[in-house]
Amino acid sequence: MSFSVPGRHILMPRVFRSISNFTQFTLQRGSLPALIVLVLASGAPNAAAQTKPAAKPAMNAAASSGQEARIQRIEALVLDIPMGEKEPPLRLNLAQAMQAYNVPGLSVAVIDNYQIAWAKGYGVIETGSTPPVGTGTLFQAGSISKPVAATAALALVEKGKLSLDEDVNQKLKTWRVPENEFTKEQKVTLRRLMSHTAGLTVHGFPGYDVDAPLPTVVQILNGEKPANTDPIRVDFVPGTKFRYSGGGVTIEQLLMIDVTGKPFPQLLRDTVLDKIGMTASSYEQPLPPARAALTADGSYQDGKPVHGRWHIYPEMAAAGLWTTPTDLAKFAIEIAKSRNGKSNKVLTQKTVEEMLTPVLPHSPGLGFFVDENNPGVFGHNGADEGFQALLSMNWQTGNGVAIMANSDNGIAVADLVLRTVATEYKWDYKAGDLHALALIGKLRGTQVALDHYTELKKSGALDPEAAEGELNQWGYTLLYGGHEQDAITLFQRNVQDYPQSPNVYDSLGEAYMKTGQKDLAIKNYEKSLELNSKNENAKARLKKLQEMK
Repeated sequence: MSFSVPGRHILMPRVFRSISNFTQFTLQRGSLPALIVLVLASGAPNAAAQTKPAAKPAMNAAASSGQEARIQRIEALVLDIPMGEKEPPLRLNLAQAMQAYNVPGLSVAVIDNYQIAWAKGYGVIETGSTPPVGTGTLFQAGSISKPVAATAALALVEKGKLSLDEDVNQKLKTWRVPENEFTKEQKVTLRRLMSHTAGLTVHGFPGYDVDAPLPTVVQILNGEKPANTDPIRVDFVPGTKFRYSGGGVTIEQLLMIDVTGKPFPQLLRDTVLDKIGMTASSYEQPLPPARAALTADGSYQDGKPVHGRWHIYPEMAAAGLWTTPTDLAKFAIEIAKSRNGKSNKVLTQKTVEEMLTPVLPHSPGLGFFVDENNPGVFGHNGADEGFQALLSMNWQTGNGVAIMANSDNGIAVADLVLRTVATEYKWDYKAGDLHALALIGKLRGTQVALDHYTELKKSGALDPEAAEGELNQWGYTLLYGGHEQDAITLFQRNVQDYPQSPNVYDSLGEAYMKTGQKDLAIKNYEKSLELNSKNENAKARLKKLQEMK
């Protein structure tokens, strides 16, 4: 996302589901050698046998024997799910999980007691290639660009160049937020931009093909060609509720440029990256040749490569950061130390405390999401075209992870690694129960996975909001992965379980539309609009369907 594929509507899970509870944070574009041969369940292919030998993964430092043993345990078993009396447990090592999800390459950095304990690369930089991922391989960070950019904005606040609570139109020079009925009394402010409470549209950005013309930031904000997203406008009263908006963060980007007069990549380097020692990182879009030579190549869910290796994101603050897990770990450690009053390379303790405090109930703080289930945990997910990433840090304990992948399935594997790391290091970490539904479905069949979901619901172990979002996410994976009828089955189940949710009818309508069942699509879009009259996607789809009749 950054995360959003136009037309796909996956529920925004409760704050932070990609650190399990923020790992599947509405991701819509906005391999090591097997250490232990683990035989998969009957009826599933043996992933270990199909895994091609990879070059020895690169490490950033020689690990102690104890640390190496920990790493090997993490690599050996990243998934172990009891499947009930009728099915054997589902067990996968890291190589098998990467293969199952078509993830060519993965890079991991683990933080223990405010220090990088180890970092390691797995797999290859491109599907079908041989060059291995190393700790210096660059990945697109997607929406993890946002908290780094927010850190720069808060540094400008501390210097008196910006204010958190004034109307941003007071400082914007090259463009202004259009006033309308929603901004008569409440204004768009920097605090609201960073916390996604400014009432702004455009969830995320798909980026631009390397051969496509690039718009200016002002063209993006106005939705003018060659921009490929809608105009960014206020459509509810600022400060009244949370709704994720990469569009709002793009206004934040222009605001910082206007008050400093600096190009955004230089501003972020001077304000944040150099001060923290994030020497591998850059907001340059596109990257200059020297850095471009260090990148992984993006890939889709089916493993096919992104044309031109990756997309370009002029929406730099929202989605434009190129980095490594090691650099993201440095960033997370600095924020955690600052929150504890132990460092102030960029921000003071008071500012970071405000940064990590939700602006509204169940909303993000200033740039970061805060995990409601795990005290002290903050972080963000990211997804650009062909890349996904996860960053999680606990400022109270000094533990965390940064994981990046060159795949649209990257967070699915990253979530498994996070859980395994948390178990190995004995973190007090609460994770959800639905993290592997799609994988169970892929390896054991959709019905087995749905039975597993049903048993979890019966046990009372599932959070209803998380369950709805997970089922919807899985449904979209199937819908756009060539399994339309299975997707319809899942969306129908979500309608059965959550009949008052406009989102589930919208999703079922999309599945019927994709499979040519126009009357059923119309019926479900109308029901979605009945429950939420402001569902613009449903309105647009209904108009298109009616024109086709």
